[in-house]
Amino acid sequence: MAGNSRDPGRSVTARALSVLTAFDIDHVRLTLTAIARRAEIPLATAHRLVRELELWGALQRDGDGRYSIGLRLWEIGLLAPVNTRLREVALPHMQELCRHTHDNVHLAVRAGLEVVYVEKLTTPRAVPIISRSGGRLPLHSTGVGKVLLAHAPATVVHECCERGLARYTAYTITEPGRLGRELQSVRSRGFAQANEEMTLGNCSVAVPVLDAGGSVVAALGVVAHSVRADVGKLVKALLPAAEGIRQRLLELERTELDLLSR
Repeated sequence: MAGNSRDPGRSVTARALSVLTAFDIDHVRLTLTAIARRAEIPLATAHRLVRELELWGALQRDGDGRYSIGLRLWEIGLLAPVNTRLREVALPHMQELCRHTHDNVHLAVRAGLEVVYVEKLTTPRAVPIISRSGGRLPLHSTGVGKVLLAHAPATVVHECCERGLARYTAYTITEPGRLGRELQSVRSRGFAQANEEMTLGNCSVAVPVLDAGGSVVAALGVVAHSVRADVGKLVKALLPAAEGIRQRLLELERTELDLLSR
């Protein structure tokens, strides 16, 4: 459940944050009662906080009385560094991938033990998927997640396994040993694949995106129908796109360094 326990000592800020974190990918529209329950705060407190957040623009109320995340909060989220430079640099390469593959294209980063989708592009011919821009999904059962997990510190992999590897389909890897071997393979071959591990009928292929310093800063992936997915061709399309992003990030850093040295 989102939020914290019913602790009268919690600050107003903590309670307001518990209201916002009551929303997730499975609960994008909530009634006031549901918000209070998921945030674990009294209904009267929820009513006051929700009203203030709505007036500020962090929440918006639909015609049927349900609430969802407001536009102003989304605008502020776009100011995060990972959403500004990385997204802007990657977008032209993602658009080209979309035109070339006619499939879903993802740019994702790791936040703790989850994947956060910075950007998602799709086409009318693309297979339906559950991911969305700003949404979160597990690391172990997605192509982009496997890339990010493979290049994360060992403590992150250990914590992910300790928390438990949830099974989403019959093909999801849920054994820590098997996942470890899979991540080693991802590192050695340079790409990750998740075939129907998150959604039946879907195959995702992803590659790492490096920053100017050579560290893995994101993952770039394509999700296609598992029946027609040609992994080799997808990797060949993804690798130059990821390299193009890296080169552009490097150019921007060099430009900034030149300006600072003047």
